[in-house]
Amino acid sequence: MPHVLITGAAGGIGGAIAEAFAAQGATLTLADRDREALEATAARCDVPVETQVADLTAPDVPAALVDRAWATHGPVDILVNAAGVYPSLDMADVDAAAWDRLFAVNLRAPVLTMAAFARRAMAEGRSGSVINISSGSAQRSRPGGGPYASSKAALEMATRAAALELGGHGIRVNAVSPGFVLVDSDCNPVSAEYAQAIGVNPLGRPGTPQDIARAVCWLAGPDCSWITGEVLRVDGGSSTGALHLPRIWQADDVRATAPPAATTTTKEYVR
Repeated sequence: MPHVLITGAAGGIGGAIAEAFAAQGATLTLADRDREALEATAARCDVPVETQVADLTAPDVPAALVDRAWATHGPVDILVNAAGVYPSLDMADVDAAAWDRLFAVNLRAPVLTMAAFARRAMAEGRSGSVINISSGSAQRSRPGGGPYASSKAALEMATRAAALELGGHGIRVNAVSPGFVLVDSDCNPVSAEYAQAIGVNPLGRPGTPQDIARAVCWLAGPDCSWITGEVLRVDGGSSTGALHLPRIWQADDVRATAPPAATTTTKEYVR
């Protein structure tokens, strides 16, 4: 059974991913900064589990996380970067500290963890699989979400770049991009108004952490051994278009612009 390292394992999506891999019999290394919630996740996983309380804003933590996981349970087969923060921050209000913290967690940490995992795997001639958790915001921002959207768009490019370079070493790198998934989070709270507005999708229901976890397990597993550099959008179809908008035209609609005025063309003949 594989050894799976999961960051952000105390969160709703990260915890569900841990439980899904545990159901498959995997050995787990779980990391998060929230010790109490992390231990609660571990308690729900009836498999060998190592927990690491880690602050991913520190630049030396990602590599140390990988090294300790390797030392405790042996080589890591699957890395899932699920840690992330989503502050409500307008682009006009961005300052260096807020931007740097957001990118430290959402981009730098997964990139450094992925790099450390790749170095260890290549040194031992091992294959592996990396899943980065992105977001539909990587393609479409919203008010107060510009910095977050920027970090996830960058993560998707880092995913493709790593897949390009690491594929020859047998290391696959993909991303799963969730649509709106309502989780109970003090770290990333959302308003009821936002949840109602953003939750519209063709399948007619909000996503669950388990929806995302199943996709992660599938994409990381052997059934997807010839897939790398891809972003799997698990969003109920919300990325297909704007379902909430009215039809562009119906027979009884009033035109948005006035129809052109009728004109009379006069032809003059020269005899």
